[in-house]
Amino acid sequence: MPWSLRDSLEWGRHLTGRKAANAWRIWSSFRQANRSGDPRIQGLPVTISFEPTTACNLRCPECPSGLRSFTRPTGNLKADLFQRVIDELAPDLWGLTFYFQGEPYINPGFLDMVAHARQRGIYTATSTNAHFLDEEKAEATVRSGLSRLIISLDGTTQDTYAQYRREGHLDQVIAGTERIVKWKRKLRSRTPHVVFQFLVVRPNEHQVPEARQLARRLGVDALWLKTAQIYDPRDDHPLIPTQDKYSRYRRNAHGVWEVKNA
Repeated sequence: MPWSLRDSLEWGRHLTGRKAANAWRIWSSFRQANRSGDPRIQGLPVTISFEPTTACNLRCPECPSGLRSFTRPTGNLKADLFQRVIDELAPDLWGLTFYFQGEPYINPGFLDMVAHARQRGIYTATSTNAHFLDEEKAEATVRSGLSRLIISLDGTTQDTYAQYRREGHLDQVIAGTERIVKWKRKLRSRTPHVVFQFLVVRPNEHQVPEARQLARRLGVDALWLKTAQIYDPRDDHPLIPTQDKYSRYRRNAHGVWEVKNA
């Protein structure tokens, strides 16, 4: 994750003495556990992750939600459960991520949850395919106090974009991004920190320079390049990039694909 001064300052605004002390307890007890082999950890979570929903509107080929292949039920996070956990952890909790494998905006109570976490002094981040960012949702997103908004941009032309974001529409992604940037300016809000995340796969690796240009043109705060997880890496896989710097995999001494840092 590339470093950003503005985003780092936003993290800092949510730090209190109690949260810092809790983080120190976690870190020091972890170090002690490594030395002693006794896995007793002191403190409460510094950051946590909530998945607002397991549902998604797209059919991405390397995602359990897109493939509709979950072994767990599809559904939405309940607001009462979320609020109960947040209220219990809030004094020590520094950050919260609102995403995993579903599209957060499908949950109708998602932005209310963001606002609740923000009111409790917690840094919040989410990731979206941006297909639900109409005027109302864009304004509500900025007003919610969301700290960071990651938008999936996996191509700069519709043909390329749709090779991974199946059933997706690039024009909706661009329009949704423009609305977020517009409402940030209109409300004079420093948040959310808007990030284009570009999942680099073979069909789009040649468009990385164009993605940088598009991010600048739209007023996006940052562009992140992300390597793709492939469930069945092989020589003829259509998504493994040809450029090694964009690939999560390499061939080992036996010619078999493996994760680089395995």
